[in-house]
Amino acid sequence: MADTKYIFVTGGVVSSLGKGIISSSIGKLLQSRGYNITIQKFDPYINIDPGTLNPYEHGECYVTVDGMETDLDLGHYERFTGIKTTRANSLTTGRIYKAVIDKERRGDYLGKTIQVVPHITDEIKRNIRYLGDKHHYDFVITEIGGTIGDIESAPFLEAIRQMKWELGRNAVCIHLTYIPYLKAAGELKTKPTQHSVKELQSVGIQPDILVLRTEKHLNGDILRKVASFCNVDIDCVVQSEDLPSIYEVPVNMQNQGLDTAILRKLNCEVGPTPSLGPWKKFLEKKNNATAEVVIGLVGKYDLQDAYKSIREGLSQAGTYNDHKTVLQFVNSESLTEENIGDALAGLDGVVICPGFGQRGIEGKIVAAHYTRTHNIPTFGICLGMQMMVIEFARNVLGYKDANSREMDAKTPHNVIDIMEEQKTITDMGGTMRLGAYECTLKQGSRVFDIYKSEHIQERHRHRYEFNNDYQTEYERAGMQCVGRNPESNLVEIVEIPGLKWYVGTQFHPEYQSTVLSPHPLFVDFVRASIENRKNNQ
Repeated sequence: MADTKYIFVTGGVVSSLGKGIISSSIGKLLQSRGYNITIQKFDPYINIDPGTLNPYEHGECYVTVDGMETDLDLGHYERFTGIKTTRANSLTTGRIYKAVIDKERRGDYLGKTIQVVPHITDEIKRNIRYLGDKHHYDFVITEIGGTIGDIESAPFLEAIRQMKWELGRNAVCIHLTYIPYLKAAGELKTKPTQHSVKELQSVGIQPDILVLRTEKHLNGDILRKVASFCNVDIDCVVQSEDLPSIYEVPVNMQNQGLDTAILRKLNCEVGPTPSLGPWKKFLEKKNNATAEVVIGLVGKYDLQDAYKSIREGLSQAGTYNDHKTVLQFVNSESLTEENIGDALAGLDGVVICPGFGQRGIEGKIVAAHYTRTHNIPTFGICLGMQMMVIEFARNVLGYKDANSREMDAKTPHNVIDIMEEQKTITDMGGTMRLGAYECTLKQGSRVFDIYKSEHIQERHRHRYEFNNDYQTEYERAGMQCVGRNPESNLVEIVEIPGLKWYVGTQFHPEYQSTVLSPHPLFVDFVRASIENRKNNQ
């Protein structure tokens, strides 16, 4: 293909319809036809990135290999397609405006009055085109966050309008809307979709393809009605029904010819429909798994999206171990030495979740103590690993006042300390140790056997580290430092070899677990949890 093709995904009626899943599914289907694709997310909020947002506001913060804090949809893009996203795949209104203001301050605009059109829209267009121009992708899929009609998204829609006009047959707009079911009337209603398309048309964009989110199956009459009222070809109206798993969406979209419609609209050769063999094998394994393994997530955010990548990583690992992973949230704020036994009863394995700040950390320490002393498979991630280290210092090394400098700046036993280069940083956003770093594994360790490699790369998001001054004491007492960054000598992984599975990682392995390439740490942790379940029956 000579020219990069651009696919714009917008949403209407309500938010949270699953634009990220649809964008990921389109990417997967085009990949399966041999095309080279990438997916980017444009978020209309003014924050520079979601790194400083509370997970209750925005779900988890996903981190790219080059250290950009991004929206959780980039996790879906990577899990579905196996691509590696970067800072160029995630833009916000804040970053767009900052780039324009920085140019204005440098004098790049030669004294012009800076306006939304053309300066902001030109910056948006430049960023939409950037990946296609630089890497010559066959397809660039651009998801616009928010909902049509939001005041914040107006500049993005104007940029799309212009690009569709400029690119002609090299661009399509896919609009995701909602068909609600009114239980009292027993009817599905198309009016919200009609209004949503009308709103899109009012800013000069005619959608080429409609994806209708629905809880009930839509019959041909409804699809024809939508096509007719919205000026869309009937074979370009597809429905996205509720499915047992998000991973069934690509197959559902393929069955309705979504990828065929896209290729036809973009003047591409359609060719035979690919088989999606490995993907369907994964779904088969997932659907055939009946035995359960119950994993507890010890954390402070009682919200599904707050630990999205961890949940997906564990679910994938369960599938590859021929088990259904049942996840049980355990609120660390309410955990005490008195109730911990009841709180963790019936769990086959425990993940001590990442996070920031004081709230809920004592509960995580209590959980680490209980799982260590009761030999329950335990996986500590980032802050979770640090809590395992603090617990060990307090209850094995005898330093009852051991803590992290993050929680207690004056602790005499700072077994977790702030990194040297972080001490002078005052801004919160985008200033942590972020992105992929090298790690060398100790031969003969559990993690070496799991990775089957001495050199690995994993993604980070933190300011505080294991204090190497205490390393000898820890190792003498049984907690081994088995993974290190070769340049800084920072400890990346700790484990206790004598236990069934007790591993803490300073990095976030969940960011690298995909549907067709599950993360080895999650796969092995879930396998150990299954063994633990069998032994306890």
